[in-house]
Amino acid sequence: MQPSSPAPQSTDGFSGPLRADCPWCGSPRLRTRLRAPDPLRERPGIFGLDECADCAHTFQNPRLAADDLAAYEKDACERHLDQIAARVLSPRAVHRRHRATARALTGLGDPESWLDVGTGHGRFPEAAQEFFPYTSFDGLDPTARVEKARAAGRIEEAHRGFLTTPGVTERLRARYDVVSMFHHLEHVPDPRAELRAALTVLRPGGHLVLEVPDPASAFAALLGKWWLPHGQPRHLHLPPLANLRAELAERGCAIVGTDRAAAHLPYDLTAALSMALAHVPPPLRRATAPALTAAAGAELLLSPLTRRTRFANACRVVARKEGTPG
Repeated sequence: MQPSSPAPQSTDGFSGPLRADCPWCGSPRLRTRLRAPDPLRERPGIFGLDECADCAHTFQNPRLAADDLAAYEKDACERHLDQIAARVLSPRAVHRRHRATARALTGLGDPESWLDVGTGHGRFPEAAQEFFPYTSFDGLDPTARVEKARAAGRIEEAHRGFLTTPGVTERLRARYDVVSMFHHLEHVPDPRAELRAALTVLRPGGHLVLEVPDPASAFAALLGKWWLPHGQPRHLHLPPLANLRAELAERGCAIVGTDRAAAHLPYDLTAALSMALAHVPPPLRRATAPALTAAAGAELLLSPLTRRTRFANACRVVARKEGTPG
C-alpha cells in the first residue's frame, strides 16, 4: 500500500473533512487501503479506507457526514443489504449460524439478562433462547427493525440507537450479565466509546461478546472493494483483533477467549459475485444464478479449511468485566 494522498470528495458534498491521523492511536502515518465507489448502490462519490501504519486500524476517510450516514442506516438501505445477504446465505443457514454461536457461548453460564447490540431483526436472541431458556434478551439497533423484533416476540425490550446515543447508557447502566455485539462495531462513529458504553451497561463479572470483520483476512486484499466487510460507505471502522484485546485489557477486562475459526462466514467469493451482478439486467442475473449457487456450495465445502487459514474473515472476542457481581 502506498502513503495516502488526499481523497477525492464526493460529487454531492456529503463527506466530511479528510482526517490526517489515526482515530485509534493518533498516529499520522496513514496509508491508502481502498478507494472505490459504493458497490451496492450507484450513488455518486468515491469512498476511502485508510490504514494506520502503526496500529493497523482501518477507518473510512473522509467519513460520511452524520445525516448521510443515518440515511445509509435507514430500513430501505437495510432491505437492499438483506437482499444481498439472502442471495449469499439462506435464512436456514443464518439460523444455523446463530444456533452454533449461541451453543458456543453456553460456557458463560446462565445469565439473567442479555443485551444484543445491533440486533436488527432479533434473529440471534430468537435462536439463543433454545440454549438460554431462562435468560431475558433485550435488543438495541439504530433502525426500526428493533421494534419489529420486539413485536415479533424475539426480544423483550427494544432500544433504538447506539450505546453512545444520549441517554441510552445511563438508562441501562449495570443492567446486563452479557452484552453481545455481532458485526456492530464497524458501523459506529467511535468504536472505543461504544466499547466503553458496553462495559458500563454490564454488571461486574459480566461478559462482553464481540464479533467483527478481520481486516487482516487474505480475502480483503484479494477482493478489494468487492470484499463485503469493507462495506463502503456504511462501515466506518475495521479494528484489528490486537487493538480490541489491548483496549479491553486497558479497561480492566480479562480476555476469556478469541476465535477466528468459529467467527468465519463462508461468503466472501459468493458475496463479491452477487454484488458485481446486482446491477445487471434481471434476465442476465437469472442466467447467472447457477454460478452463484456453485460458488456458495464451493465456499461451504471449503469452509472447514478456509476458516483455519489467513482467509478467515472475522474474529470473536469474549471478555469478562472484572469485579464482584452485586
